[in-house]
Amino acid sequence: MLAEVSMLSAFLVGLLGGVHCVGMCGGIVGALSLGLPSRERVGATRWKYLLAYNAARIASYTLAGALFGGIGWLAANWSGLHQAQLWLQALAALFMVALGLYLGGWWQGLAHIEQLGASLWRRLEPLGRRFLPIATPRQAFLLGLLWGWLPCGLVYSVLVWAISTGNPLHGAALLLSFGIGTLPNLLAMGVAAETLSRRVRDPRTRRFAGGMVILFGIYSLYRLIG
Repeated sequence: MLAEVSMLSAFLVGLLGGVHCVGMCGGIVGALSLGLPSRERVGATRWKYLLAYNAARIASYTLAGALFGGIGWLAANWSGLHQAQLWLQALAALFMVALGLYLGGWWQGLAHIEQLGASLWRRLEPLGRRFLPIATPRQAFLLGLLWGWLPCGLVYSVLVWAISTGNPLHGAALLLSFGIGTLPNLLAMGVAAETLSRRVRDPRTRRFAGGMVILFGIYSLYRLIG
């Protein structure tokens, strides 16, 4: 039952975190969509590109979740500390509170964490240029695989959560649920960029999303203590 609650929570975090996704990745989605051949930008045709980008992005998240879940398993089973997983879960809950503060615009500390992934992205970003301009869904999928490793405080927070699961499969499922949660906003961004961008940048939307994620973090802490 707890696993199902975690998956649902991860989905909702991805959905509510759309205010961050649109701000950070929305420009990428818009640029890629506008960079398509003119005949591919209209009607249902563009959906195969949007789905290819996002399916690959979520696949990268899922792989990262499995890797970090494996790290959690190693920490819990090889450290000799029986309370290791409990401490990891507490850390994940605190990260959720920090994430909520970040989304709500009340604290920008996670922006510094994003900078930690900048060196990796500097190595990956030139590879992405090889697939531009996008001309086929296959190119869109390959570019999406790289896009999934873009430095993002939101993703990093959920990866800490994946570590706390202490299980590669659970970590993968957690990031898959999160990725699916981000999907509606980023698909919509590819179709109605201007309208959606204006809506999610409304401070009230950001504060609501941030407040909900903070509640997730507090609930997780309560569940550990109770």
